[in-house]
Amino acid sequence: MAEAVFLSAGVPDLKRGPEYAATADTVAIGAAVSALVHVTLGRRLLVWGGHPAITPMIWTVAQDVGIDYGAWVRLYQSRHFRDEFPEDNERFRNVTYTEDVDRDREKSLLVMRERMFTAHEFAAAVFIGGMGGILQEYELFRRLQPNASVLPIVSTGGATLEVAARLGSVPPDLGDDLDYVALLHRKLGVSARENRFKSPNDQPSSVEERFWRRRDSAE
Repeated sequence: MAEAVFLSAGVPDLKRGPEYAATADTVAIGAAVSALVHVTLGRRLLVWGGHPAITPMIWTVAQDVGIDYGAWVRLYQSRHFRDEFPEDNERFRNVTYTEDVDRDREKSLLVMRERMFTAHEFAAAVFIGGMGGILQEYELFRRLQPNASVLPIVSTGGATLEVAARLGSVPPDLGDDLDYVALLHRKLGVSARENRFKSPNDQPSSVEERFWRRRDSAE
């Protein structure tokens, strides 16, 4: 099984999080999410907690790549939000639902995130835009996955700016490089030469064996 990449992303709401909405770049958020899916799908397992604005973005990109997206993506959703589930949830055929704890939002989210962060071995977490939930996921992820890298895409704004501040020091290109596909290939260590495989079971364990090779014209 390929090492997983965690996505923590959201589009800040002006009413619920005006301080995050003030710095968020919604176009950049959409572009960064799309780029992450493009870079990872068929190459690394992508894991995220359901967000009504993000799940449809991922579904749209997933349709354009000829792999079994149900094998390469894992969506976690708390039943506390059952009335808000986007219809795209069921299209992924791989949603893990966690319990609604005492009908309490924060307790339910904690259970979902703990399960999400302990069910996989993560290579990295990518933070894009978002509000307060991004910060909670960052703190829990750092505690439960201490060996994974943390990549706040600073140029998307929102709560991701605070993630970067809490890290203390982040590479300048996380804020300056707007070519998100190239940025994420580089930061995640996923070569553009890696083939996409229909499922993780089809992917060689050796990274070198995953590369596509151009046949020499003399052959």
